[in-house]
Amino acid sequence: MNSGKSLKAHISLGLATIIFGANYWISKGLMPDYVNPQQLVLMRVVGASLLFWGLSLFRPHEKVSEPDMKLIALAALSGITVNQLLFFIGLDLSTPVDVAILHVSNPVFVIVIAALMIKERVTWVKIVGIALGAAGAVVLITYRGEISFTSDTFTGNLMALFNTLAYAFYLVLIKPVMNRYSAITVMKWAFLFGTAFSIPLTLSSAINISFEDYTYYTWFALFFVIVVTTFMAYLFTTYALKYVDAGVVSYYIYLQPIMVTIIAIIIGSQIFAWQHALAAALIFLGVYLVSKKRKS
Repeated sequence: MNSGKSLKAHISLGLATIIFGANYWISKGLMPDYVNPQQLVLMRVVGASLLFWGLSLFRPHEKVSEPDMKLIALAALSGITVNQLLFFIGLDLSTPVDVAILHVSNPVFVIVIAALMIKERVTWVKIVGIALGAAGAVVLITYRGEISFTSDTFTGNLMALFNTLAYAFYLVLIKPVMNRYSAITVMKWAFLFGTAFSIPLTLSSAINISFEDYTYYTWFALFFVIVVTTFMAYLFTTYALKYVDAGVVSYYIYLQPIMVTIIAIIIGSQIFAWQHALAAALIFLGVYLVSKKRKS
């Protein structure tokens, strides 16, 4: 493979990682003063849907079969509507560092769901990895010592964990469809269904948005969340997949908590406690074990 294209792929993934890392803080800054989680979800899915459908106009048309359309709809319910609602609710109540570390546990959930739904084999090594990942999540959810649903951080971290679970369901459901159609075709339909599912849950809240209070930074933050994070970062990742393995692409998710923590240190917004380091170590080790390939 051309080394220049490989370098561009890694640059694209690096840019996507920076975007995703910044998105935690920028989204957090929007809530709750300018938008609540429900309002932000509706803005994001509608904006992304318009962008992907607009981009599809410049791509060859693909007809999606009825069974695949139903699978995309189910995946959209889990991976877009439920996933986004839980993500923004969790981020609103918790901290970007906590949520970013919890999101690294996604491969652990994927292994469990794949084993239950498509009977993928789970080895003892993967079971140990799942246990370590779960232990890391427990440390992060409970480290403030308030084991109560009345604690905002506890509830927020729990929502972030369920958000990661919903996204894992999405990955398992959408994988076979992605093998049959282009990414743009799948995403335009997924976001259209995601918008349809999100409207009943968010519209009553969205109609109360007060745009009069928005500053220039508020509009920039909304542009970043909707266009840069949801649309551009996805395109960067899609471009990289053409030139590097999927495993390389998935590795970059492990850099997101590091990016979020660096930003936290720069802006002085959160102290990185030893519990963060312990939770991250357990989750990273768990992900390594569940992702380890079995020798032939």
